[in-house]
Amino acid sequence: MIDPYKSQAITNLKKAQGQVAHVLKMVEENKYCTDIASQTNAAIGLLKKVNSFALESHLCTCGAKNLSQSDPNKKEVFVKELVRAFTVSNK
Repeated sequence: MIDPYKSQAITNLKKAQGQVAHVLKMVEENKYCTDIASQTNAAIGLLKKVNSFALESHLCTCGAKNLSQSDPNKKEVFVKELVRAFTVSNK
């Protein structure tokens, strides 16, 4: 992963790590369920941003190389790889 995506991803991962620790504590302390869900969604949002940073970085590096190839099969393999890797989080 290249900067600025790498530094942004690291920042968000550290925030998500803290958020998950907070959610765990809330569950252990039997906090209100909707408050737990709200905090869980905040952590998920941070992780989705990390996924976006990874995609942008990948497109700027590997994507530029793979999509400029003359071999259509290699392009197709690359595109399918992207779709598979970056749609898992939406399931």
